[in-house]
Amino acid sequence: MPACFANAAIYTPHGIVERGRLIVDDEGKISAIDEAGLAVDPEMPVQDVSGLLLVPGFIDVHIHGGNGFSVMAGELEHLDGISTYHAAHGTTAFLATTTTAPLERIIHALEAAASAVQNCRLGGAELAGIHLEGPYIDLKRRGAQSKDDIRTPSRLEIEQLLEAARQQIRLVTLAPEVEGGLDAVRQLTESGVTVSAGHSDATYAEIREAVGWGLRHTTHHFNGMSPLHHREPGLAGAGLMLDDLTCELICDGIHVHPAVVKLLFDTKGPSNVCMITDAVTCAGLPDGDYGDVTMHDGQIYLKDGSSLAGSSLTMAQALRNAIRFTGYSLEAILPSLTSVPARQAGLLDAKGTLEEGKDADFVLLDPELQVRQTVVRGKTVYRRESN
Repeated sequence: MPACFANAAIYTPHGIVERGRLIVDDEGKISAIDEAGLAVDPEMPVQDVSGLLLVPGFIDVHIHGGNGFSVMAGELEHLDGISTYHAAHGTTAFLATTTTAPLERIIHALEAAASAVQNCRLGGAELAGIHLEGPYIDLKRRGAQSKDDIRTPSRLEIEQLLEAARQQIRLVTLAPEVEGGLDAVRQLTESGVTVSAGHSDATYAEIREAVGWGLRHTTHHFNGMSPLHHREPGLAGAGLMLDDLTCELICDGIHVHPAVVKLLFDTKGPSNVCMITDAVTCAGLPDGDYGDVTMHDGQIYLKDGSSLAGSSLTMAQALRNAIRFTGYSLEAILPSLTSVPARQAGLLDAKGTLEEGKDADFVLLDPELQVRQTVVRGKTVYRRESN
């Protein structure tokens, strides 16, 4: 049903429309953004959102789970639970992200996610595709990924994974320096997939070569990669210096120090920083032990303490953190949660900005940047009532 959201400060690519209105058509697209107070169809429902900020929906290209649900379960119930949980924190679209695991388990998760993308509308955020993280990674930088299931990429196996995912894989994390890595970068790029360097011990020269074959992204920058050193810049330095690379960021103040968050934004600019949560199954649950990991004060580690193991971050908290850590304005930071991930996932034609003809995916924030309402394709999927 068409609807009008009136009297919000609307954040568009061309500036902020103060006390504006956004009209959604009967297909869940934005039909108009203009000034509130203009004539509207008297039969059209109007929601007065005075005092709120209407911003593009957050797009998370790196989610493993949340609220007890996991992508690797390979079940619609789990994908729907993830969708609903993250929608409550402003996420309107996400990529279901796999982990390094036995090949048959990865294929099962890919098939389930692909079916959900193509055949059903989840209860919260839209499942817009798949992020394959591993298994083609470097043992030295595996972090919390399974060491026993790391594999060498081959053309035939990649074709098998693409087929299992019904061409819904939009992002792949791999280590380009491993045997067959560069061939994998080229094959995936030619298949229309964005390729990311992550869990990688590559040198600066190896990353620069991979960029020549199509590498365009880095996974949770600074984490799970060869560090910046003045005699060998590594992947961390390459991400900072090479303009072709967009860098993911877990902005929880744990994975990356707040001062380094500011360094990344100052160096790359928000248009080349892609905010993610890397949220895992126990995100949103109480502190405690969960399988191979333990969570305390929101920090998630392997039980042996050897590595961080994902995060409990939400996109809304990442937004607030980034503003606090960098001193940048809301308007400046927003692309890193909206248009940048949309671009990297190949979704920018339909999502990532508030413009006529695009999907009506948006979030209403209060002045403290808390999520009040999340709308996906014109449908409210989360609402927090006023206290």
